[in-house]
Amino acid sequence: MKCGDVAHAESLFHSSKQKVLSMYGAMMKGYVDNNLPEKSIDLFNKIENPDDVNIIVLFNACAQLKTKEALDLVKKTSKQIPKSFYSNPRLLTSLLDALIKCGDVAHAESLFYSSKEKGLPMYGAMMKGYVDNNLPEKAIDLFNKIENPDDVNMIILFNACAQLKTKEALDLVKTTSKQIPKSFYSNPRLLTSLLDALMKCGDVAHAESLFYSSKHKVLSSYGAMMEGINYFNIYDKVESVRSQLFISF
Repeated sequence: MKCGDVAHAESLFHSSKQKVLSMYGAMMKGYVDNNLPEKSIDLFNKIENPDDVNIIVLFNACAQLKTKEALDLVKKTSKQIPKSFYSNPRLLTSLLDALIKCGDVAHAESLFYSSKEKGLPMYGAMMKGYVDNNLPEKAIDLFNKIENPDDVNMIILFNACAQLKTKEALDLVKTTSKQIPKSFYSNPRLLTSLLDALMKCGDVAHAESLFYSSKHKVLSSYGAMMEGINYFNIYDKVESVRSQLFISF
């Protein structure tokens, strides 16, 4: 499945007489990874007593579909699973992600705030959901409640600020970027989201300084800079970024 040979995996799975839950889980996850969420859901429906891993993958499949039918299945399944499963933070995170990606922000919020054990991935799922549903202010408010955010939380914060494009958002981006551990800057996704936020909030000079001083440039970093340049119609800077791109490769 991970190497893309879905047909061979299906043939082996269906020919096996002793199917255990982990085999169902491997197939379901393979379907999700290969953008075949409907097949993952169909297979889940054939399991008599799914475990928490099977249910996590089901929620991931529903999150990929983002349909009303998927949302209905998420809600139905979440009501039927044993309460003990809710002690699994990965299950809670996948459930939140599915609810919010299927558009039920209110239900996701209710579940999140009623949970006693909130891990960083849960905050991340909620924040990303807010950004995806064009609610960047809520993502920022939630970020401010995290004591020790990780790099993923900060990436989503920068995405929220980029969506707002305000002076207040820019100030928050600058303040946060000064406080984060230096090790986080080795994450190319964080650097790209920071560049994107700086550019979209109008601080081209700061973005340029960060871009040219960075040793960890990836294609998405160049893309963030060039998109910002196009947004502000400062085409005289395009050639400078392009020249850096060709030098790097």
